[in-house]
Amino acid sequence: MSKFHHIFTKSVITAATCTLLFSPIHSRAAEQLTTYQYDPDKALHVELLGRYSSGAGIDEGGTEIVAYDPKSHHAFSVNGSAKALDIIDLSVLEKGEQNIPRIKQITLADLDVEASDVTSVAIHPDGGYIAVAAPAKDKVDPGYVVFFSTDGAYLSHVQVGSLPDMLTFTKDGSKVLVANEGEPNDAYTVNPEGTVSIIDVSAGPKSINGEAVTNVHFADDIIDEDVRLVHAESTAQQNLEPEYIVVDDNDQYAYVSLQENNAIAKLDLDSKQFVAVKSLGYKDYSIEKNKLDASNKDDAINIRNWPVLSMYMPDGMATYSVNGKSYILTANEGDAQDYDGFSEEARVGDLADNYDLNADLFEGYSQEELDQMVTNGLFEDEQLGRLTTTTSAPMNQEGKYEAIYGYGARSFSIWDANTLEQTYDSGADFEEITKNVYSEAHFNASNTENEFDNRSDDKGPEPETVTVANIQGGNYAFIGLERIGGIMIYDISNPESPTFNRYFSSRIFTDEEEVTSASGDVAPEGLTFIPANESPTGQNILLAAHEVSGTIAAYQIGIEVKDPVNEEKPPVDNDNDNNTDTGNNNNNDNEQEIPDKTPTEPVDDSKDPTVKDPENKPKPEVEANTDEKPQDESVQKNTSDTKYELATNKINSDSNEEKNEGNKLPNTATMNSNLLLIGSLIIAIGFIFALRKNKTNQN
Repeated sequence: MSKFHHIFTKSVITAATCTLLFSPIHSRAAEQLTTYQYDPDKALHVELLGRYSSGAGIDEGGTEIVAYDPKSHHAFSVNGSAKALDIIDLSVLEKGEQNIPRIKQITLADLDVEASDVTSVAIHPDGGYIAVAAPAKDKVDPGYVVFFSTDGAYLSHVQVGSLPDMLTFTKDGSKVLVANEGEPNDAYTVNPEGTVSIIDVSAGPKSINGEAVTNVHFADDIIDEDVRLVHAESTAQQNLEPEYIVVDDNDQYAYVSLQENNAIAKLDLDSKQFVAVKSLGYKDYSIEKNKLDASNKDDAINIRNWPVLSMYMPDGMATYSVNGKSYILTANEGDAQDYDGFSEEARVGDLADNYDLNADLFEGYSQEELDQMVTNGLFEDEQLGRLTTTTSAPMNQEGKYEAIYGYGARSFSIWDANTLEQTYDSGADFEEITKNVYSEAHFNASNTENEFDNRSDDKGPEPETVTVANIQGGNYAFIGLERIGGIMIYDISNPESPTFNRYFSSRIFTDEEEVTSASGDVAPEGLTFIPANESPTGQNILLAAHEVSGTIAAYQIGIEVKDPVNEEKPPVDNDNDNNTDTGNNNNNDNEQEIPDKTPTEPVDDSKDPTVKDPENKPKPEVEANTDEKPQDESVQKNTSDTKYELATNKINSDSNEEKNEGNKLPNTATMNSNLLLIGSLIIAIGFIFALRKNKTNQN
């Protein structure tokens, strides 16, 4: 028996030592992934895999737009702080490493042109090379598109229009489309025309020259008369400012967001001509589904109807098809012209004497109700006085504004690509959802400060970017919120009736007044979806470039790998539930279950808070955090989901295992700590046996 103890003890100690020596250790402070959903049985699984940090200071634009190469598993990130393009290596995610490294940086000197910045990057659909947008040293001059190999070697460049701000390839890879924003100089003495450049790259990037470029201008006769023209002394062509471009599945049309103009332009790629410029109209905040919190001076969350017509003003866009029909998604951020030489921005309270509100423009109010609201202090700071508005708005014959006009719709919308008519808008969802997540602690916080209610008067959560992905048979939209942070997921399989799926955020709200390097990922600017068959991990990954924190977060989204253990699991009924993530409900041991309580509308504490939604379906009350107050207002939704859940995930938690069945990869963030724990236990066991042996020998 003594010989057995000796052999066993040495074996245990050897095994423990090997475990400790050969276990890769990637330690970092526990970080939070906050998630929120209606029904965990339908919510897509979300897991924070790793992060790239540009090293830029807070709010210096260290990461903005990101493109991905499935062949090399490298990503290309616009670094506004360094005025460069960073090449980063995502292949480390396959090994479970959480810190994504940079392997090369392309600087302005590498562009071989006289540029002032790098604003956008796109990769050819077949890989092999990338295109980079670079404004001229003076932004009103013609800018450039520079082509590089995927390992960062310069290939060629061409000149395009003024201030190339975004570019993309057509689906077949034969063309590069460039949105030349054409912003004025700060003194507003020079205002170049906004254009779109079409670059023919069919012959390959090395042979590209100026003959391959067509600069497409806007003709007067295709601009709708109700399209917003901000600066009266500029031509329509000078007023129009292309912001973002998407292309339909057939490469027949491109759609261009004209953010400041609250419009979308339709570009025929065969004729290389614009065929329409259509105004997106106004979002009427007087009707029930459209509500907003309009003041940062009322010391409360007050999401309600107001006599406001707000311009959609989309920034990022995406396209997808359903049954052969194309649709456009827009992230309705809002933006104003604000320069030293001209600014349209104003506060409603400052223009109080210039309003003569007209009930004919609002669906939800009578003239008597509007007049009474004015009498009751509508233009005071606690109501609409602080709301940012525009002086470039319609007036009546007496020179009065007949409505209060706002920037952005605090939502995402879906539009029929053929008619450019709206099929869906998310209404008040974003503010209602983030209210229940953050409550009075951080609702409508800014992206540089943690202060409560900071952005209610200025476009709220500010949807910035949107992308679309097909996951497990369903179409999903991911919308990044620039100010409060985080990403909304919607099932958009039905373009006329999308449903909210999940909200998640890796921003950390600290006790500091301002955002710091300890704040996690702040201000998503660009989203890139990597399908499982192109991913370094074999799983769907969403890359989110965060401008303020200068980081790119890599999230695993949904599960594509079939788990042999669950082969007998009954199949999902795709007719009724094609958006269900199979079994990954994210109900972790360390998540906060929300008690089943009926929600309430704003009521006095003395009244019965139990109410039902318009469909008479009770919904549970939602708590934002364990240390924050529960909310007493329901989130108004267009779905029949009956369960809400908020969860806070710590990456390095030992309890990050799914309780429910599901096809889940090992949690790479916890694997190392588990190995260390096992190694420590083995050492302890070995030590006990050694003591027993020593005691036996002494006896």
